[in-house]
Amino acid sequence: MSDSPDPSGANEALSLSSLLKHAVIDGAGQTLGKLSDVVIRPRDHDYPLLLGLVIGLGGGGYFVPMSDVVSIDPQSVRLRTAKVDLRPFELRDGELLLKANILGHRLIDVARSAFVKAYDVRLALAPDGWRVTGLDVHKGRWFHLGRHDEHPARDWHSFLLLMGDQRASGLRSAANRITRLKPAQIADIIERASSREENILLAHVHEDPELEADVFEELADDKQAKLLHARSNEDVAALLSRMRADDAADAVMDISQERRKPVLDLLPDGQRTKVLTLLGYHEATAGGLMGPDFLALSEDKTIGDALQAVRLASTHQPEALVMIHSLRSDGTLTGTLTLVRALQLPPETLLRDAADRNLVMASPGDDIITVTTRMADFNLLSLPVVDAEKRMLGIVTVDDALEAAIPRDWLRRRS
Repeated sequence: MSDSPDPSGANEALSLSSLLKHAVIDGAGQTLGKLSDVVIRPRDHDYPLLLGLVIGLGGGGYFVPMSDVVSIDPQSVRLRTAKVDLRPFELRDGELLLKANILGHRLIDVARSAFVKAYDVRLALAPDGWRVTGLDVHKGRWFHLGRHDEHPARDWHSFLLLMGDQRASGLRSAANRITRLKPAQIADIIERASSREENILLAHVHEDPELEADVFEELADDKQAKLLHARSNEDVAALLSRMRADDAADAVMDISQERRKPVLDLLPDGQRTKVLTLLGYHEATAGGLMGPDFLALSEDKTIGDALQAVRLASTHQPEALVMIHSLRSDGTLTGTLTLVRALQLPPETLLRDAADRNLVMASPGDDIITVTTRMADFNLLSLPVVDAEKRMLGIVTVDDALEAAIPRDWLRRRS
């Protein structure tokens, strides 16, 4: 018998669920027991590598390193030796068990931004050894009698495992796959997660402060309030400082009254001023919906100046930059110009000559129906909110208008 692993299965993935039913044969041709589990080590930007097998023998499990494995095929696992280390098996840091830690456990299907369950694991031989290459997340029908080896499997990298300690398990790169999801998708997953899964997901997004802020902006109010309640004032203030001012103001109203002032006092001066201004308006009005960040320039500036201002407005949300507002010297609004139209005009064109002077505006006290109807009637992606002297206070963007207008139970509809 050859001393090297049999490469015959290099191009054909094997089913873990099938292998678990078969015997482990030692170098003398004797049956040692059945395969009980498989030990793997996840790797950054690569497929997990099999480190060894756990063999059920008597009442315990015993470890056999892959260096002692001659072949793995659909019928059996064969070893090169008859000697087995009978010391009880113990999992080490950075290792996982395929059956115990993955089979039957929930994980995230990144492409579909949904929870799925792993029903089977695919193994294949590569030049560097046996690897985990895919997962079967298709729930078997009754007439398959629990078999999954005939189901199609999907690539291992399509999923995010929810392990308690990603670093210790070598899954840091796998955890980074969550950044492939949009903040709204992550928020939706968090809202459907168990307490354990929620804690793991929150730990992932916490590693990216900007992503964390974006995710919290998308959370339902009750979930956001619950999560903020569990954090210290300092942590809440740090999070709110990175959120859009209008979302931060809404979040402040959802924390307990005795915590509001301490949290506000910890905010950076600029963010605190914006939030306090927004807190002065009822949440169901244009003033409560508006964001204080917008693009406004003197009407004496050129299109080129406006486009440069767009380039420099890196802290603004993209939806706040779809409209350019022109102002008189006294700060009153004189016209609006879409970003697309600005790109179509010569850069030397003055804003006073390019802006649309037929203004469509809102007052801070206008209700949600007035705001959304006005935006729909004029096909607006943003609506300026002005005071009695036509000085700009902020803008209502279409995403905020829709969120306010759509019933809450529609916002989290399940596919």
